[in-house]
Amino acid sequence: MDWYIKKFEELTANELYALLRERVNVFVVEQNCPYPEVDDKDQASYHLYAKKNGEVVAYTRLLPAGVSYEQASIGRVLVKESCRKTGLGRELMERSMDFLKNHLKEKEVKLQAQEYAMHFYGSFGFKPVSEVYLEDDIPHVDMVWKDVSH
Repeated sequence: MDWYIKKFEELTANELYALLRERVNVFVVEQNCPYPEVDDKDQASYHLYAKKNGEVVAYTRLLPAGVSYEQASIGRVLVKESCRKTGLGRELMERSMDFLKNHLKEKEVKLQAQEYAMHFYGSFGFKPVSEVYLEDDIPHVDMVWKDVSH
C-alpha cells in the first residue's frame, strides 16, 4: 500500500479524478445521498490517500483552519468497501491527525461524524460539541479534538 498527501495543485488530473470517483461512489451512490460533493473546498485542502494495486482505497480531506470552520477540519473520510474492517480506517485517521498536529501545527480539529462513527472518532480524542442532527437525511454530530498537551 502506498500513501500520499498532496495539495490540490500537486494532484494530476488522473489522481483528482480517482479521488472524486471514490468520494462519489461512497458518499453519493453507496449512501444514496444526492448532495454537492464538489464544493470548492478541495483547492484549499490537503488530500491524504492510500492506493493499493493502483486503486484508491482510503481517503481524507484535510482542511486548514478557516476553510470550513475556524479550526482545522477533517472531511470526506472514506475506506473502500472491500477494505473495511481491516484497520485501514484507523491508520487513515492516525495519519490525518499526525499531519494536522505535526505538519500544520494545528491545536484544534473539527469534524462532522456520522452518528454510528462517534465511538471511532472518540478513540482519537474527539468530543461531541453538538446534538445529533440530520445532514442529507443521515444522523451526524459535530466533534472537536483539542490539543491538551500544554
